Amino acid sequence: MKKVLVLYYSQNGQLKAVLESFTSTLEDEKIQVDYRAITPKRKYPFPWPFYEFFDEFPEAVHLDGCEIEELKDLADDYDLIILGYTVWYMAPSISITAFMKSEQAKKVFKDKPVVSVVACRDMWVLAQEKIKVMLQDVGARHMDHVALTDQGGEVVSLVTLPTYMLTGKRKYFSFLPPAGIKQEEIAACDRFGARLNQALKQDKEKGNEAMLKDLGACVVNGKLIATEKIANRSFHIWSKLIKKSGKKYSMGRKVVITIYVAFLLLLIFTVIPLNIIARKILNSFQKEKLKAMEAMYELPSGR
Repeated sequence: MKKVLVLYYSQNGQLKAVLESFTSTLEDEKIQVDYRAITPKRKYPFPWPFYEFFDEFPEAVHLDGCEIEELKDLADDYDLIILGYTVWYMAPSISITAFMKSEQAKKVFKDKPVVSVVACRDMWVLAQEKIKVMLQDVGARHMDHVALTDQGGEVVSLVTLPTYMLTGKRKYFSFLPPAGIKQEEIAACDRFGARLNQALKQDKEKGNEAMLKDLGACVVNGKLIATEKIANRSFHIWSKLIKKSGKKYSMGRKVVITIYVAFLLLLIFTVIPLNIIARKILNSFQKEKLKAMEAMYELPSGR
């Protein structure tokens, strides 16, 4: 019998629903699937209180991690690991970062084939690059990557997702689509499990070829890559300022966070619209370059 370990941290339950759909066609009498949720010792609330939501920003950006519970009853002979994560401020969620940097991760992932699964807004490329490094650091073999993104696209999700995180309401604005991934896209994840079911029975996880090719597992929007890189640089500058302003949840941090949020709102209503227009013009002159970047970041699974 083949054994598959599903490791994940799902704050609001959406990622867990994705993984359950994914594995619904994977497990059978010949394949066993074990779920293990990574649990921070100090649980993150949902919906988020305003300042606590932004107070986690510096630690997420700098990949600091947090204190987590040790996972119990893990086997040492898993044939495949599925790692599910979400994106916090262009980085993996703090709980995932914490586990990937733990001593337990080195034992769990050593020489194991891994399929990474991300569920988030449409800007996940840099977070995935960080996951790739983490997997390399623990000696894992990264076989495939699956990316599911929120409905609404780049601009709309910039409004609907933060609103959902702060209120817990997916459909906060009647004139905008609900936050999160479409239910039909979550349901369609069963195609990945079905493919892995066959691949495991043919021992393909022991090879070096991606197992989820030609399933639309990973589609990169090359037009957003430059925006991600600009935002990531800005995040690093502001996260350092917030860190220097005081300890977590201190008044000093609240003051700087307030300034930062005002700065973000200014960007949303001024710089970002201009950036979208400028990017459309520039992208029309570099279509081949964008295609090459998309192909690179879509590895190993591709479209």
